[in-house]
Amino acid sequence: MRSGATVPRRRLARQLRELRESASMTLEEAAPELDWSPSKLSRIENAHQAVDVHAVRSMLDLYDVGGDRWGELIALTREAAQRGWWRQYGLSDQCYVPLEAAAGSVRDFTVTYVPGLLQTADYARALFAASVTPHSPDAVEREVEVRMIRQERLTSATDPLELAAIVDEAVLHRPVGGPAVMRAQLRYLIDAAGLDTVTFQVVPSGVGAHAAMGGAFTVLNFDGLGEPDMAYVEHSMGAVHIEKAQDVARARLVFDRVRSVALSPAESVALVERVAAEM
Repeated sequence: MRSGATVPRRRLARQLRELRESASMTLEEAAPELDWSPSKLSRIENAHQAVDVHAVRSMLDLYDVGGDRWGELIALTREAAQRGWWRQYGLSDQCYVPLEAAAGSVRDFTVTYVPGLLQTADYARALFAASVTPHSPDAVEREVEVRMIRQERLTSATDPLELAAIVDEAVLHRPVGGPAVMRAQLRYLIDAAGLDTVTFQVVPSGVGAHAAMGGAFTVLNFDGLGEPDMAYVEHSMGAVHIEKAQDVARARLVFDRVRSVALSPAESVALVERVAAEM
């Protein structure tokens, strides 16, 4: 079962809003009945504020919801209240990891480094060491462990994550961590590309201008959860979550365009093998 509170909280918030609207009640009408301000109810309905089982029961009573629907929403409320595994590593529910934890598939395009889901521990350490954000040795090890835990879903029999990863060829030639670390990383890429859950491709340096010249991005799909796709862009100054439907659709289109000019999975692995042999 996919873990984490972020997406369940979003699902709960959306459904509570829909129930209020189905009851033909405005925020201003419903909030006083719950002894809340309209702004508090709005925050709950936009997943900006958590809500407990007792409060949800009051809402369901107000909206005249019963039967199986009652039980489903109470169960979802409890799920949304659970602490995700990432919290013990100091990560908040607002970062990328909780979203990936709930996703069924990820499309990832990178231009300067190997995607996190395909990195070795030593490669990841080298990236953290190069960051302008100060990391203590303990903090680096926590970050690396989080990355390794995320990768476990690629081989999970009960909670698999499907990954379609495309990298620019330059990623293969940049010796992050030095030649030995990079050779091990390339060998790891070859092995990972053989997993049933992974599709790995490379955009060769001979390709000219293409649709994703603007930079790296990720598209998350929450199939089966009733949540729309989301795009994510990480950059030197931070990160951006993109939820607007037309922008996410554009991200999917860009990914498909890049995939069409990339080498096939077999050709991509062959290229990685040649680069590794020459390094």
